[in-house]
Amino acid sequence: MADGALRVEGLTLAAGGRTLVNGLSFDIGRGEVLGLVGESGSGKSLTAAAIADLLPGGVSRPGGSIRLDGRELTALDPLQRRAMAGGAIGMVFQDPMSAFNPVKHIGDLHVRSLMLHAGLERAAARARAVAAFAAMNLPDPERLIDVYPHQLSGGQRQRAMIALALINDPALLIADEPTTALDATVQRQILALLKRRSAGRALLMITHDLGVAASICDRLAVLYRGHLVELGPTAQVLAAPRHPYTRMLIDARLALSGEGTFKLRHGAGAMATDPGDGCPYRPRCAQADDRCAALPPMAGGALCWHPLAEAAA
Repeated sequence: MADGALRVEGLTLAAGGRTLVNGLSFDIGRGEVLGLVGESGSGKSLTAAAIADLLPGGVSRPGGSIRLDGRELTALDPLQRRAMAGGAIGMVFQDPMSAFNPVKHIGDLHVRSLMLHAGLERAAARARAVAAFAAMNLPDPERLIDVYPHQLSGGQRQRAMIALALINDPALLIADEPTTALDATVQRQILALLKRRSAGRALLMITHDLGVAASICDRLAVLYRGHLVELGPTAQVLAAPRHPYTRMLIDARLALSGEGTFKLRHGAGAMATDPGDGCPYRPRCAQADDRCAALPPMAGGALCWHPLAEAAA
């Protein structure tokens, strides 16, 4: 792994007798951006919630290790995890409108977070919160910190959310679909801001948009039904994907954007039924055969018995 930061090993999450994330392992070094991509229901947001100790009720963690700068987070008691989640881990949520209390000023959470995690008095916390707003290029931060969330535009709310995630200088920043519902211009601004402000820390970028992933991520981890099916440098994964599911995601984006005139070669439609112990992608894969009834090993960056590079050769 690169210098310090996050290491996840064998993470397994379950609910109602179903395994939602299956033995997931990856790492992120300081100064690195890892993109976690896949369809809705692949386990991206649950993985982020497990790291930040924000799992919803009914979801358990039967196994796995989560280490941040060498410290095992799963061994901490609830108070220690709370301190880590607000201090060493920053979270940018999908919908900043619902993340902020609509009857509280937009800067209240920033001030409270600094008082709790940095031990600052209210006046000092407020001054630092104003500085954090200014660093996000928010206009008139002295005034803006005292307005309500609905008085800000979507892009401004997202900048305020990023300021909150970074307010305690975390080692790890998790951004869960941070450009959802933003127009293209604001999306580019937010991504540039995230890239610049993530320098020196690990950034986990969760997205279903491969264009977003290509613009900001150093490496990509592709999830399907809670399984890591491909992992590698972003340019390599997008230019020469080895797993058929990654190829399907790329083809789907090309088809939807009008950049391609072909039909999807395989995998169209929603996630199929659970294949049991076999390859999770088997029900949708045009290459599936009897061998795929067993779970393949992760080899050459892909969880597949018939990786595309071998097929092309």
